Amino acid sequence: MIILGLILLIIGIVASIPLLTTIGTILIIVGAVLWILGATGRAVGGRKHYW
Repeated sequence: MIILGLILLIIGIVASIPLLTTIGTILIIVGAVLWILGATGRAVGGRKHYW
């Protein structure tokens, strides 16, 4: 999710498409939150690890 967010963010910046930039930023933030929660051992969506 973080990688997809980075790709969309870069495409949005290069192509000057604000919608892709916004979606990319949101995906990066959500992916980072899920990654941190999974790394602390907290169950995310019923799983101990988030892939």
